Amino acid sequence: MIAHLDGVVTSVAPEGAVIDVGGVGLLVQCSPGTLAGLRTGERARVSTSLVVREDALTLYGFGSEDERGTFELLQTASGIGPRLALAMLATLSPDELRRAIAAEDVTVLTRVPGIGRKGAQRIVLELAGRLGPASDGAAVAGLPGGGVPGTAAAAAGPTWRDQVRAGLVNLGWQARDADQAIAAVEPELLATGVVADGAGAVGAAGVGGPGQVGDGAGAGQGAAEVDVAVALRAALRVLGRR
Repeated sequence: MIAHLDGVVTSVAPEGAVIDVGGVGLLVQCSPGTLAGLRTGERARVSTSLVVREDALTLYGFGSEDERGTFELLQTASGIGPRLALAMLATLSPDELRRAIAAEDVTVLTRVPGIGRKGAQRIVLELAGRLGPASDGAAVAGLPGGGVPGTAAAAAGPTWRDQVRAGLVNLGWQARDADQAIAAVEPELLATGVVADGAGAVGAAGVGGPGQVGDGAGAGQGAAEVDVAVALRAALRVLGRR
């Protein structure tokens, strides 16, 4: 098994990223949150899961071991292959999945394209108690800067809006559509306090968690930033409804 890749990102596209490791370019299929944290020409470390099929060897990459572990556990449920598992992680974070399954909230699970009500009920039945409890939102080392993709960068770095916009554009959306999606989700994100501080510690685990948010511009005390991974998933849900 290939547990992780550590190398220079040579390209990022909607279908994945190519990471150069020792002169060999490896194509890695990634969730949108992971792709948003990758920058062409910069070094990155991603946890990986190798899926072996008769006609292909496919490498999937994640910004944290928790996300990779969730990806692998999801596939133990009936009818969930790697692509659907990746779609689930593109729509919901590992902790959001844990909470939805623990609460038997099939409505949340049906947000994922390809999962209907019956499929969601089966997932709840088969995965109940297997994903573990939701974490307290502590950051996990993975991508550049020592945090998970989506954790806010240092105060001097790009704003969360810039990072989400770049992530959406990298995934193939037009800049205009990306800006409209960001504008649509910004009020809810700021109102619910989904933030991460400048040091990289996530201030709230998922939408609705407590956090410290500044004024309407998201500046607050200077270090407060919206959690980019949560913002990116919210923007993708908006774009997916169009």
